Amino acid sequence: MKASVVDLFCGIGGLTHGLQQAGLTVVAGIDIDKSCRFAYEKNNKSKFLLHDIAHLDGDELMAIYPKDTIKILVGCAPCQPFSTYSLRYNKSGKKDDKWKLIYFFSNLVKEVCPEIISIENVPKLKDEPIFLDFLINLKNIGYHYSWKIVNCADYGVPQLRKRLVLLASKLDKIELIPPLHNKNNYKTVRDAIGYLPKLIDGEVNHYDPLHRASRLSVLNKKRIQQSLPGGTWHDWEDNLKLACHKKKSGNGYRTIYGRLEWNKPAPTITTQYYGYGNGRFGHPEQDRALSLREGALLQSFPPDYKFINPECHETNRNIGIHIGNAVPVLLGYAIGKSILKHIEKVSLYNGY
Repeated sequence: MKASVVDLFCGIGGLTHGLQQAGLTVVAGIDIDKSCRFAYEKNNKSKFLLHDIAHLDGDELMAIYPKDTIKILVGCAPCQPFSTYSLRYNKSGKKDDKWKLIYFFSNLVKEVCPEIISIENVPKLKDEPIFLDFLINLKNIGYHYSWKIVNCADYGVPQLRKRLVLLASKLDKIELIPPLHNKNNYKTVRDAIGYLPKLIDGEVNHYDPLHRASRLSVLNKKRIQQSLPGGTWHDWEDNLKLACHKKKSGNGYRTIYGRLEWNKPAPTITTQYYGYGNGRFGHPEQDRALSLREGALLQSFPPDYKFINPECHETNRNIGIHIGNAVPVLLGYAIGKSILKHIEKVSLYNGY
């Protein structure tokens, strides 16, 4: 039974790459951000289609799939509205309406009725009315579904990143494969980045331009020199602490200006991981923040994944957003293996 995948909100291809590593054919990735095209197409055997999902109709989506194939629709809608790392309202006081993208995804499911679908998002989505609406829609149009909150470290990602993963099928019951790792054998920061050449802040590696570290101010150099792996700003001398740290309300922000630990998975890699003051993103022993390449490796992208378009000027911010927003490749691999296992089971049951 042939199967073909379309990846909505594909970004630079983390989910697509994992699905392809698992053995699935991804015929296209769709995204509104044209700056994702280079990395997506350079690293994946798939077409990048520049399109606003809000204006994609069922006929257009149906035309992307080859004939006589099991249609699989996957996607990770932008998660900022549900993220614990962002405010629910922007500075103007208007509600973030990116949550509507999940309704557009749901509408496409109703119009196309792909045999299998999967969504990946932040855990907080489960508490939103939109998620209940999504599940009700699946049930009403005849899908079997299962969802769970997973720790990406359970599937080989060297990062303690929790995500909601849903799988649904018209064919039969479907679920995510069991964890492949546990706390006793999680992949660690050392496993992921320990072999990379040393850098100083502000330096770019000659052989890998993505292995580059942001420059630190004189004050932040002093701070990171007094930071311990897994420690907090409490380890600093008083004259290095920020004014907010000295207030009672600032005592809870212990993870900013922190260092990672070699022998543990990284914390969640955000879109600003390349900045020392944006979380526990200091290198375990070098006096700098994570390089862009190190963040990509902690997101389980392969070491040779290409992110920099030689024909465009790529800023640290733009690349950081792409990498931090991506579905970790190895989580995509686990989703792909779950889908293939399901298809194999259905094929055997039906005598194909």
